[in-house]
Amino acid sequence: MKSGGLTAYVLHRYDWSESSLVLDVFTREQGRISVVAKGAKRPTSQLRAVLLPMQRVHLHLTKPKGPELMDIHTLRSAEWAAGHPMPQGDGLLAAYYLNELLLRLLPRGEPHPEVFEPYAAAIAGLALPTETSDSPDAWLRAFELRLLQALGWLPDLTRDSVHLEPLHAAGRYTLTPEIGLVAGEGTRGSLAGANWVAMAHALPGGLHPLVEAVLTLPKRSTLKALLREVLHYHLGHQALRSRFVLHQAHDLLENRP
Repeated sequence: MKSGGLTAYVLHRYDWSESSLVLDVFTREQGRISVVAKGAKRPTSQLRAVLLPMQRVHLHLTKPKGPELMDIHTLRSAEWAAGHPMPQGDGLLAAYYLNELLLRLLPRGEPHPEVFEPYAAAIAGLALPTETSDSPDAWLRAFELRLLQALGWLPDLTRDSVHLEPLHAAGRYTLTPEIGLVAGEGTRGSLAGANWVAMAHALPGGLHPLVEAVLTLPKRSTLKALLREVLHYHLGHQALRSRFVLHQAHDLLENRP
């Protein structure tokens, strides 16, 4: 059975043989799927310059008929779909963090078009030159919010999750993984009701308005800590490898002579 014309990003790649790769890709049409790219490691393969992470590609696949391989697709061809340069520096590490979130949180074979375009926008934002881009952490926080919303793990950010009453603009509210948005100071801090409402109003409008809302926060580190706690809860309290690498890189840069 043939299918084609999938728009995708490569999330991760594994060696399959001396000449081939297994790719974990995120597609707009089919969600996260596994693809075998035969011969992709050969020096003469045109796929070497196409199957890169953080680059939008068009894939044409063949799905095997055997029941034992129903979850594995075979790559027939791939073309670069144009776009943006590869993120660099902190942007590259942040992009790998986004990839790991998708690998860990999205089930295979379930389309999530409401996640695909925000992911594409976040990758493009992280690839912008430092002098013209918003802070990389703003793109990360915006994408985390959209991802949690798409998966049904983000509460209504305009109401107290306990009493279901509208937030007071000057009130303080914290985000918890078990209950949602509650009044008062949490162990990881809190944000004003006006800040939560601003992000709620930006959520339906794509990633860029949400980035702008995040940038207005007096302390983005508070939102980072609150979202990290929620994500950690849904990851089964397992640490992300990309976050560990990001911290190591920052430590090396701060301590270099």
